[in-house]
Amino acid sequence: MSGIHPFRVLRAKPLWIANGVITGILALLFAVFYVGANIDPAGHMTKLPVGLVNADKGATVGGRQVNLGARITESIEKSIVSGDKIDWKVMDEKEVKEELGEGELFGALVVPAGFTSSVSALTGTTTSGTLARPTLTVLTNQSAGSVGSGLARTATTQAAESASLQVGKELTAQTGAQPAKLPAAARVLLADPAAIAVEDGHPLDSHSGLGLTAFYYALTLVVVGMLSANVISGQVDHALGYTHNDMGPLRLHRPLIRATRVQTLAISSTLMAGLSLLMGTLVMAGAVGIMGMDASHLPLLWLYSVCAIAVAGIGALTLLAVLGTPGMLVVTLVFIGMAVPTAGATTPIEALPGFYRFLAEFEPLRQITGGIRSILYYDAQGDAGLTRGWVMMAAGLVAAALFGFGVLGWYDRKGLHRIPVETTAEKPEKTAAPA
Repeated sequence: MSGIHPFRVLRAKPLWIANGVITGILALLFAVFYVGANIDPAGHMTKLPVGLVNADKGATVGGRQVNLGARITESIEKSIVSGDKIDWKVMDEKEVKEELGEGELFGALVVPAGFTSSVSALTGTTTSGTLARPTLTVLTNQSAGSVGSGLARTATTQAAESASLQVGKELTAQTGAQPAKLPAAARVLLADPAAIAVEDGHPLDSHSGLGLTAFYYALTLVVVGMLSANVISGQVDHALGYTHNDMGPLRLHRPLIRATRVQTLAISSTLMAGLSLLMGTLVMAGAVGIMGMDASHLPLLWLYSVCAIAVAGIGALTLLAVLGTPGMLVVTLVFIGMAVPTAGATTPIEALPGFYRFLAEFEPLRQITGGIRSILYYDAQGDAGLTRGWVMMAAGLVAAALFGFGVLGWYDRKGLHRIPVETTAEKPEKTAAPA
């Protein structure tokens, strides 16, 4: 024994400095990733896709054909008020329903059929129609993300209100002195002729977490894969005899079985792939069976869950094997720190700063979330994110295999073994002593 008291290590400056640098950087990065991505979504919003539908067929007013709906949609589309924050997509009612049902739109503004006739009736210039205030409908889409849907709703409502007031000014100017002859109620309606109604463009079931169950389910899969990788890595090392296994006051140690780094990763990955069947089953059983999450396409959801856990786990195992002790920090940053803000589930990708939009292109959580969202909300349509999810998971698995086995193979060839191979000097053969 050295005779040095254990607490004296607290006097060692390198211990404080090394741990201070690591934990400090970790704290700073998590603050930057989490807070920085969500601090001003409205300010960073760029080209948020919103549908613009004109179902109005127009009407004959004063002997000429007029289509106020077309005038409204054109003015909104060309308006510079929203700048490049909203990407207005002009389409028909069928197209907007399809794209809301695929998560391609965060909302829509619909000008109803008969809009021109209803507005013109307020001025008394049409021979048909009743005095009724027409309604511009704002459609929301919580399935695409509650924050994104809220941003789209605000922008669309403002655009609809502005368009109604503009139409009111034009109608008032066109009628000249006639408004003075109209009833007071009609004059008020004429100044702002359109009412605004907000409806859910793609309703979800009650146990869908307002469109967030897909995100939390996907996050569960990634976290389970990541944490399981840490467990499996430690247990494989113990089984091979590279590390001790402390069980309370007991320390267990197995005889050393020498394995190359490539062999160790192959063993861990095989174990992860096999256990993913169990973990994926239990995640789905817990979320759907126990907690009652609304879900359909259960066989597909199970298969996707198993594959997502396997890919996330093997990716984490690769980083742990290549980087060693710092690997867990890198895994935490890649799979949690950078992943959650860029998943596009809470804050839409279009409302993130540019750096985060770049990260979102390859961050695993976003790809997995897109596939789960398609299965849960969009009838498992490939265009709604499921195809991208499968492709990106396959690409991630291939990348992890190439990177992991490639680097570890190089370690092995260079003799960078986890426990150096013992060498013994050759000894001369013993010869029998002369008789």
